[in-house]
Amino acid sequence: MSIKLTQLSHGGGCGCKIAPSVLANMLAKLPAAQAFPQLLVGTETSDDAAVYQINDQQAVVATTDFFMPIVDDPYDFGRIAATNAVSDIYAMGGVPIMALAIVGMPVNTLPVEAIQQILAGGAEVARVAGFPIAGGHSIDAPEPIYGLAVIGLVDPKQVKRNSDAKDGDRLILGKPLGIGILGTAMKKGLLDDAGYAALIATTTQLNQVGATLASLPGVHAMTDITGFGLLGHLLEVCRGSKLMATLNSQSLPMLEAAIHFAQQGIGPGAIERNLASFGDAVRFSTTVTDWQRRILADAQTSGGLLVSCAESEVEKVLQTFHQAGFGQAMDIGSLKAGPAEIIVS
Repeated sequence: MSIKLTQLSHGGGCGCKIAPSVLANMLAKLPAAQAFPQLLVGTETSDDAAVYQINDQQAVVATTDFFMPIVDDPYDFGRIAATNAVSDIYAMGGVPIMALAIVGMPVNTLPVEAIQQILAGGAEVARVAGFPIAGGHSIDAPEPIYGLAVIGLVDPKQVKRNSDAKDGDRLILGKPLGIGILGTAMKKGLLDDAGYAALIATTTQLNQVGATLASLPGVHAMTDITGFGLLGHLLEVCRGSKLMATLNSQSLPMLEAAIHFAQQGIGPGAIERNLASFGDAVRFSTTVTDWQRRILADAQTSGGLLVSCAESEVEKVLQTFHQAGFGQAMDIGSLKAGPAEIIVS
């Protein structure tokens, strides 16, 4: 294909997200929602999806996610966008049952064949995950946009909220960091075939293990790492749970190719926006390098699950991740009573 998807958009992947502090200001004057006892999870705790209880055994999980291309290949773009969208269901401990497509395409610029490939990529992910794309909505847009609105089911007793982490919990990260950095390197023509293969393998790996993790009694909270980076999404857990996090920068799983580019200062603009948004809520020790800070704030697209679990459950959580194909899952830090902040050493 002669037209490169990433050249048709001003941003890509979850790097398109509005910065956390800007989003907070936008939502600050939103009227308080009317109380609905069945609404188990709404907007209060910055969770990944809404949850509405139907009966004692079932609750509906609902989410939507869409963005502009992070890669040029249309089929890969469709796969990444669909994998990313359904991840929010898994992060709540749920299982997807159906989805609707969200499609915005520059129809006078982008060949029909390319649009077909984007939709085909999304449909293939849905097939693998075991749910139908049952419809959707499309518009003629100046930039290519694709994603899904996904509906799932979860046992109300297994819902994993950002606000339920406990004092003394360990933090386990399922996927390596550096996706946004690799995406930027690709746009600059710097990413080799091996780096691109790593980017695709990571962003198209479904976080289906979330439902199994949610069933473990010592798992208290989960979220998936996307546009706000590891620091941004962990900070949401800290604020929701009223806890302080400590991260070990030497224990973070990272995409090997991303380290080289991070050291050169290559990465999406979302890194600077994220770092500026954290303010005094994130503190770095003097041993943490600038490139490590950038990877911690890198906007992940279809990133890994972050699990907050009892220390006694760490080995079981790691074993569950590893058996599901997440070989780089690692124990990266801990939570304890204190102000809602993150200390990185």
